[in-house]
Amino acid sequence: MKMKNMISTNGNPVANQFVVETEDGKYFQSYDKVIAYIDNNGKILLDIKYWNYSRTTGKYRSVFLGESKAETLAKITSGKYPLKDLNKISE
Repeated sequence: MKMKNMISTNGNPVANQFVVETEDGKYFQSYDKVIAYIDNNGKILLDIKYWNYSRTTGKYRSVFLGESKAETLAKITSGKYPLKDLNKISE
């Protein structure tokens, strides 16, 4: 697993906004919450509760996905991006 900070438009690392790369794909994490996941086949999942948690989360989610909030919302509405609980802790 490899974790790196997102980079701001002026080229600096952004605190608390991360891309986590794993063998199965990559995650966008804001603070300690997983916001989005892209598997190795390009399938995208968004967290049902946190996908649009705050303005900053939204800004960096859009950077991670390479699209605007409107485009993301259209893909959620169409069913292309399923909403899942990506932060569920197994017991």
